[in-house]
Amino acid sequence: MTVDDVLSDIRGKIRGNVPPSIDVSSIEFEGALLVIYTKTPDKFAHNKDLIKNLAKTLQKRIVVRPDPSVLTDIDVAEKKIRQIIPKDAEITNIYFQPDVGEVTIEALKPGAAIGKEGQLLNEIRRKINWAPSIVRAPPIQSKIVQEVRGYLRSMSDERKDILRKIGRKIHRGASTGEKFVRVIALGGFREVGRSCCMLHTQDSKVLIDCGIDVSSETNGTPYIHLPEVMPLEKLDAIVITHAHLDHSGILPIVYKYGYDGPTYCTPPTRDLMTLLQMDYIKVAAADAKKVPYSSEDIRSVIKHCITLGYGDTTDITPDMRLTFHNAGHILGSSVCHFHIGEGLYNIAFSGDIKYERTWLFNPAVNHFPRAEALIIESTYGGRDDFQPSRKEATDRLKDIIRTSLKKKGKVLIPVFAVGRSQEVMIVLENLVKTQEIPAVPVYLDGMIWEATAIHTAYPEYLNNKLRSQIFQQGDNPLLSDIFKRVDSADMRETILSDKDPCVVLATSGMMNGGPVMEYFKNWADDPKNTLVFVGYQAEGTIGRRIQRGAKEIPMNISGSIVSLNVEMAVETCDGFSGHSDRRQLIGFINNMSPRPERVIFGHGEENKCLDLSSTIHKRMNINTAAPMNLEAIRFV
Repeated sequence: MTVDDVLSDIRGKIRGNVPPSIDVSSIEFEGALLVIYTKTPDKFAHNKDLIKNLAKTLQKRIVVRPDPSVLTDIDVAEKKIRQIIPKDAEITNIYFQPDVGEVTIEALKPGAAIGKEGQLLNEIRRKINWAPSIVRAPPIQSKIVQEVRGYLRSMSDERKDILRKIGRKIHRGASTGEKFVRVIALGGFREVGRSCCMLHTQDSKVLIDCGIDVSSETNGTPYIHLPEVMPLEKLDAIVITHAHLDHSGILPIVYKYGYDGPTYCTPPTRDLMTLLQMDYIKVAAADAKKVPYSSEDIRSVIKHCITLGYGDTTDITPDMRLTFHNAGHILGSSVCHFHIGEGLYNIAFSGDIKYERTWLFNPAVNHFPRAEALIIESTYGGRDDFQPSRKEATDRLKDIIRTSLKKKGKVLIPVFAVGRSQEVMIVLENLVKTQEIPAVPVYLDGMIWEATAIHTAYPEYLNNKLRSQIFQQGDNPLLSDIFKRVDSADMRETILSDKDPCVVLATSGMMNGGPVMEYFKNWADDPKNTLVFVGYQAEGTIGRRIQRGAKEIPMNISGSIVSLNVEMAVETCDGFSGHSDRRQLIGFINNMSPRPERVIFGHGEENKCLDLSSTIHKRMNINTAAPMNLEAIRFV
């Protein structure tokens, strides 16, 4: 039975069950959804049981959308929205999504925009036929969020075609015959960087993560040229656990070389990885390195992204369903749970996880309906990898800063723009507020401001305590007056020449280029200054060499290689990591419900993967493995 036969059968059943008074103009697969277009959306809205019964009969997720012909023109619709919603709601932005017939209204006071019992929303729906949703306006406007939404709006017709093509692939039907489930390690196994693997069944090929190792000159990309993976057009889907470049950095290359299917991720991951990918090619060009892809390739990624919130389940191939759960690592990071076949097998891919509540996020989720296998990171899985608590980390950072400021020195903290910088910001804001450190300026250089703006656009992904502080107390620590955005080269020069003490948070986190190097070049030879590492320093990076005590660092200054003397104090403040330490990794597996039958370890240096694999096997009597890149493991 072809997809057209399936769709024809469904159309017949729907038209046979829908009253003649309801105008059904078309019925299409769009991604995992069965979409019914109607010229009378009000009548569908008043008949709630109809959709429920159809979904039950057809065993499909059904969405009803207004036919494009009945949608009010966007300019007219925006005027009507502004007439209906009172001024005191303080609308900041209105985003239309023509491909799905939805309009998102950002307002500083969402309650006033919704109206009593949703009265204003209902009026908007009646007047313009667009499906409205009201969200709280972020306090900092993100350029990336606005550009991504604007681009998707401009591509709405093409986007609809993409979704229909994806829908036809998903609903093509599962094959009969022998079933198998295997995972192929393509990158990030017994190493940190270039994370990538392929989940393969008789009907599906799904890539999980497409990372790049920015510290490697020779082995920076995963093995996606393997015959099992190629041609890229045959891949069914790509799933991205989170935005960091070691998990998403080569995704645009996959589109550049022929892949045209969906990428599944959370909404914050889509926006953050766009930010990081754009910065990556900008830095590569500035350093006169080969630029691996263009901004057009990044736009291809955006165009093909299908975003899911935590807890949402969707079909992604004829025999796979995907659900995202909070991973606690960075904004939007996910533990990806795959349900394969009709109860055949279930695998959870941890991505990078933090199994404790941090200043930003709730702990990683480890309870699932079913999970026979777990593929988990082991970045800090070695026998000596125990991190201090967040409180101990705060006390240590406080002591380091106070010591440096007493000497009238400057504190330089290399940070990853996404995750670590926001955690350090919250700690610094609290230390200043409680007068535990002096109120010196804290400068944010690089992508930190924009990454922070994206955090304010998705408050629902933050932990319960921080959400309550922001919404109920009106106190957002990320917006404190102590933070100063470095928005020009001139401002950076002013900071570099200023004799007064200050704290600078600058990218990149492993000192492989970026603004942090400008401060380091200028401040490294002064023992009054302090360099503080708060994140993982990979082998081969400048950060790792300095952390190990190197006193001379060769640097390219004005086209000449000079040896830079490191006289500034160098400190490591553990406890800020977004990764679980050994104790937390063991706890995550031990407390997992249900207990997995097999655990596969990756995303860690070789000795850490092997050691943690051996420990879990001995302690919990679980079948474990730490495969090398290019190995395949069969589960069924």
